[in-house]
Amino acid sequence: MLTVNIHEAKTKLSALLAKVENENETILVCRNGKPVADIVPHVKKKLQFPLKPHPTLGGLIINCDLTAPLTDDEWPEDCR
Repeated sequence: MLTVNIHEAKTKLSALLAKVENENETILVCRNGKPVADIVPHVKKKLQFPLKPHPTLGGLIINCDLTAPLTDDEWPEDCR
């Protein structure tokens, strides 16, 4: 793991990112000798399952405006 201070990280950001990208290197950025951040290679996350619509809900048709305000009679008693 390569360790750099913030000034060096700002000055050489492109070169550091190339090192992360090409050599799979992790870089520790420090301020006054104390760790502040890690620059690590990006890892693409895979979905654990394919997203598919539910067979029953896929054919559901809604024939109303779900964003319309409720009338006074539609509100529950405890919410008036």
